[in-house]
Amino acid sequence: MENQTGQTPKKNSNVIYFLIVVVLALLATDVYLYLQKNKSDTRIVYQNDEKTRLQTELDSLEAQIEQVNVGKTKMSAELMAKNDSLKAKIKVLRGELAKGKLTVAELSKAQEDVKQLRYFVTKYTADIEELKKQNADLTTERDTLKTNLATVNEKATTLQKQNEDLGTKVKVGSAIKIATADVVAYKVKSSGKEVDVKRAGPAKKIKINFTVASNDIAQQGMHDIYVRIIDPTGNLITGTDSANFSSDGQDLQDTYKTSIDFKNDGSGYTIEWVNPAPFQKGSYTVLLYADGYTMGKTTFVLK
Repeated sequence: MENQTGQTPKKNSNVIYFLIVVVLALLATDVYLYLQKNKSDTRIVYQNDEKTRLQTELDSLEAQIEQVNVGKTKMSAELMAKNDSLKAKIKVLRGELAKGKLTVAELSKAQEDVKQLRYFVTKYTADIEELKKQNADLTTERDTLKTNLATVNEKATTLQKQNEDLGTKVKVGSAIKIATADVVAYKVKSSGKEVDVKRAGPAKKIKINFTVASNDIAQQGMHDIYVRIIDPTGNLITGTDSANFSSDGQDLQDTYKTSIDFKNDGSGYTIEWVNPAPFQKGSYTVLLYADGYTMGKTTFVLK
């Protein structure tokens, strides 16, 4: 009886120890599971944050590519290929980051890919900026050449005009001019003898006597002389042999045409003209032309 009573407290003590061990084991399991859960949550949060950061960086890189292309710089085939390749790579990485949960290995690969992409985008940007600089230099050089060409053309035009002006001056200077001139009216007797007159009635012809001014640059030799005679009413006297000619930039009609042999020696010349119609009373104007310019003019009066 006494032995059985002594064993009961010992059994109860063992049960208590066992329960304590079980409770401690459960507490340890809960703590472990809690720590593991926190660790897993931390990893998930980190992965999500890293995905967001990588996506933001892809946005930045894509914006950088668009920014360097905004100037519409004419790219070489190589740069166009780089541009297309970078855009395609960004698209692929976006697709990978858009997946659900990424493993550590996948996330690590994505990080490395973005790192490489950043390097290529930076190099691509530098290449485009260098191309823009080269284009700007070429544009400046082209504009400089245009300016220089315009200056050369302007100088050439100025020289051409100066040459033309000089040629005109030489042409004008080489035209022969009258030094002295007078006109005498004549009647012709039945014997053929000519007698100078002052009256219109008997007058049948005139003689234009003139000398030519000395001119060292005028061409010596034959020069065509055009005569225009204006009657007292202001009308040009013409005949059946009247012709047109140009002088002082105008088209004119002559009364009579002849020629003289200019020798630049002060010689005198005489042009005879028979009026096909009776002379009128009044003042007549006689104009002479040669070498495309007016030689001079004189007047005479018939009573």
